[in-house]
Amino acid sequence: MTFASLGLIDPLLQALTTLGYKTPTPVQTQAIPAVLAGRDLMAAAQTGTGKTAGFALPLLQRLTMEGPQVASNSVRVLVLVPTRELAEQVHESFRQYGAHLPLRMAVAYGGVSINPQMMKLRKGLDLLVATPGRLLDLYRQNALKFNQLQTLVLDEADRMLDLGFSRELDAVFAALPKRRQTLLFSATFSDPIRAMAGALLADPLSIEISPRNTTVKSVKQWLIPVDKKRKAELFSHLLKKKRWGQVLVFVKTRKGVEQLVDTLQAQGVSADSIHGDKPQPARLRALERFKAAEVQVLVATDVAARGLDIDDLPQVVNFDLPIVAEDYIHRIGRTGRAGASGEAISLVCADEVQQLAAIETLTRQTLQRVDEPDFAPEHRVPQTDSRGQILKKPKKPKKPKVSASLSAVGPDRRFSKH
Repeated sequence: MTFASLGLIDPLLQALTTLGYKTPTPVQTQAIPAVLAGRDLMAAAQTGTGKTAGFALPLLQRLTMEGPQVASNSVRVLVLVPTRELAEQVHESFRQYGAHLPLRMAVAYGGVSINPQMMKLRKGLDLLVATPGRLLDLYRQNALKFNQLQTLVLDEADRMLDLGFSRELDAVFAALPKRRQTLLFSATFSDPIRAMAGALLADPLSIEISPRNTTVKSVKQWLIPVDKKRKAELFSHLLKKKRWGQVLVFVKTRKGVEQLVDTLQAQGVSADSIHGDKPQPARLRALERFKAAEVQVLVATDVAARGLDIDDLPQVVNFDLPIVAEDYIHRIGRTGRAGASGEAISLVCADEVQQLAAIETLTRQTLQRVDEPDFAPEHRVPQTDSRGQILKKPKKPKKPKVSASLSAVGPDRRFSKH
């Protein structure tokens, strides 16, 4: 199977050759003909399987070959994504694939000035990649019209619901024309997503490249039990002992991210951070420095779990386990991409056992435990079984009771000297 055999036009094939793409992945093989044919699509594919190209390539072709010229403040294809990082990544993919096509494309998200985005919309856009909140801002300010919209793409729709975008999504759906092509791509499909798809999609083709809620097989996963207060010390120890190169580290809170970065920098380790409190230019700069290998350790909250497309990333470390079990899949999906191998190491303390059990239930596997010498936890992490059930701690044998008469007398004095 080749990209040419899927019916793609020469300018797209030329771009793919430049990018080093040789053969289509399974999701691309199934999605590209369906999108070219105008079908609605519901596709579940793990991160790193090439799903962005699965919808970007056929949509670029249709925009080039079909339809009227786009009117002022209008858009023909809308791609909705949950985070700024993913918006930048998806927009960059469209830009690279469409390098030889005469199309107008832009990206819009919050955290930066809205004025340049409004200026780009004035001439009309063939394609817009946007986050839900900023999209609604543009629509409500009459900077964006949907009367020419042909296709809606929902990328990582489950994450949009996790981040609380359901109200914004409902407002967007209400504003869009009813007759359109709708494509729903995601790494996992929760029941609420399936319900949403049922309401939005018309006779969709369903693609499931991998079993529901599974992790990438090329990623070796294991955990190290440790007390919470010693996690930073353990991470620094592993970084030196295992001579890790670049590492992406996920921490639960923004404060925790900055504390770990400060600790690493004080030890002479080059580290930077990505989290929601950082201005967007600073977040992009941190990501670019990491991609350019100017930074060894990038510490992030889950805002980065689905927006980072980094080649040859060997290690992902869960400094804290995620609150939402599905986020574990997206975190470790940052490594082991495109057939490469990778490692995902979780530093787990006793009060994270519920999250651990939820992850093991979701992925239907028990994470291997590896004890690190000198870091054995004082607070034991309870064992879990293959179903993610927390096993009860074995009871300690009872000590024999000392009789009251003996304990009252005190030490045996039969052999004392008089």
